[in-house]
Amino acid sequence: MRKWLKTVGVVSLLIVMAACSTESPGSSSDEDSGDGDGSIKIGMSISTLNNPFFVSLRDGAEAAAEEAGYEITTADAQDDSASQVSDIEDLIQQDIDVLLVNPTDSSAISSAIESANSADIPVITVDRTADEGEVATHIASDNVEGGEMAGEFIAEQIEEEGDVVELEGISGASATRERGEGFHNIVDEIDGIEVVAKQSADFDRSNGLNVMENILQSNSEIDAVFAHNDEMALGALEALESNNLADEVVLVGFDAIDDARDAVSEGRMDATVAQQPELIGEEAITTAAQVVEGEEVEEFVPVELDLVTE
Repeated sequence: MRKWLKTVGVVSLLIVMAACSTESPGSSSDEDSGDGDGSIKIGMSISTLNNPFFVSLRDGAEAAAEEAGYEITTADAQDDSASQVSDIEDLIQQDIDVLLVNPTDSSAISSAIESANSADIPVITVDRTADEGEVATHIASDNVEGGEMAGEFIAEQIEEEGDVVELEGISGASATRERGEGFHNIVDEIDGIEVVAKQSADFDRSNGLNVMENILQSNSEIDAVFAHNDEMALGALEALESNNLADEVVLVGFDAIDDARDAVSEGRMDATVAQQPELIGEEAITTAAQVVEGEEVEEFVPVELDLVTE
């Protein structure tokens, strides 16, 4: 009897040892993605959270990450390129699986993206592109198309004749180049329209006010204003209202933030090009997971635009 029990014990031990030997060293029964518990660790660098558009983008990304069970760390560059590069270096040191970047400056961000490339961390740009470095995909609305929508609307409202002011975003930001490109694709082809002033207001409301005030001091006979974002448009609106010109000048912004939508519905602004920042954030998380899992993704993931006029 004892001999039989001893035999059973030896056989059982051999079975256990055989089962253990099928796993390679360091492997576990958990999923292998992310940090080993089935999650994905995402780093996200935002140009600024002083702009409601980017707050909505962040909220969309963080909500999608939480729903999917992913870990996400967000850094606010506060529109400072050097801070953004430093933020990204910090995120890289946190062993993230994928990096989402909304560049403050499309050129200045290149070195940080190249650092992520060297660390074998895939990079996804969001809303604004990067000039250099390897990027898995870019997720954004089509800024050129949005600029064209603004140009077409203004041309129609002023019957293809008049003087127009353009308030540009941050110099070096891809959104500035692309929105301006789309706008000029339309207005430069119409002989009766002249862009009489074009100046950067850095996507900032107070700068939009100050720049618009300065332009009006030298040229108050304008027919329309296109601002590359709503923050600048709302600043320009204050300047136009203080000079009793708001009813005479067509004003178009970009982003469709809540304050701009309210101004349009109240008849104080004429239109704003509507992006969907929360959806951009959500798409970024979905695409990040696909990239980490080794799936093929498109070079550009577009998010639909609309023109808000009421």
